[in-house]
Amino acid sequence: MKYPMRRKDRQMSEEFAYEIADKCVFASLATVNEDGSPYCIPVNIARNGRRLYFHSAKAGQKIENLRRNNAVCLCCVGDTNVPDGRFTMEFESAVIYGHARELTAEAEKVEALRLICMRHAPGNMDDFSNAMERSLERTSVWTIEIDEITGKRKKYDSEGTEMTWGRME
Repeated sequence: MKYPMRRKDRQMSEEFAYEIADKCVFASLATVNEDGSPYCIPVNIARNGRRLYFHSAKAGQKIENLRRNNAVCLCCVGDTNVPDGRFTMEFESAVIYGHARELTAEAEKVEALRLICMRHAPGNMDDFSNAMERSLERTSVWTIEIDEITGKRKKYDSEGTEMTWGRME
């Protein structure tokens, strides 16, 4: 593990972490600026096995950073809740480390965009071909090879006891 988890009692399985990545509304993508400072931005993701996909404009800080240094970290947040009568937050999250690569083959780009659209806008797929005609040339599509994924959760059972070590209710 690249960065050992401090609260091992809240660590969940790799399968759980993938479930969080698959259901998060967006992920926060962290890259490194030229001066070594962090840069973090939300992206819509879709996953196929140990690969994530996201799209972007062809220019901007994120793209400059990825072309210079393709190491990335993503944070995905699933369900959250503030329990009644407590000053805490129930949460579920996944942290992903990997390396990004821009897709250049048209077929790969279209398939990645299809995965992203199926995940985030399945009701709009009737217009997918038209959207590709309008925007494929100006869209950058990236894949991230997952090197490591960890999941974490803080959740209370119906009796108000925190469920640790992956315990489910």
